[in-house]
Amino acid sequence: MKTLEKIFAAKLLKVKAIKLQPQNPFTWASGWKSPFYCDNRKTLSYPELRSFVKIEIARIILERFPQVEAVAGVATGAIPQGALVADLLALPFVYVRSKPKDHGLENLIEGELKPGMKVVVVEDLISTGGSSLKAVEAIRQNGCEVIGMVAAYTYGFDVATAAFKQAKVELVTLTNYEAVVDEALRIGYIQEEDVKLLNQWRRDPAHWSV
Repeated sequence: MKTLEKIFAAKLLKVKAIKLQPQNPFTWASGWKSPFYCDNRKTLSYPELRSFVKIEIARIILERFPQVEAVAGVATGAIPQGALVADLLALPFVYVRSKPKDHGLENLIEGELKPGMKVVVVEDLISTGGSSLKAVEAIRQNGCEVIGMVAAYTYGFDVATAAFKQAKVELVTLTNYEAVVDEALRIGYIQEEDVKLLNQWRRDPAHWSV
């Protein structure tokens, strides 16, 4: 039986949400160069796939974090996914900005969280984990407890694993780097030589170059 990781990896590949450009690498917000990009926000454009993501994230929340009292999405990528999940679970929803608004109320968290609430954070993608854990810190400073985070995809970098451990945040994901690469190789989306290059990049993404 196929695992959720492999099933979702196949769905991402089917809608071409996985991009491989070893000769023309992407530049991430962190400044890292990468031959690999996962644009899982494309799932929003496919109603069936959008529902799959919503249902699976909601299922994980109910199974792993049943004491949840509110859902928070991380701006901007996880706002729609988080809102869909909160709606399905009939829970309050907020989203966390990367920085406070520079006008009006200057909010960092949009929506209302009551102090003491148990919150699950929804993310679309985990790379270094920096922006995700900033959102966690904002929610904690608001007097709430972050009981876990559910993300659609993770690259599984050591730096992110260490950061989540230090922040004491349990992270659960729908799929991950290994599952996507395995599935991409199986269907011929990439070749063996691509896997070698990708693994070389993943071992030291901060210093990788073409």
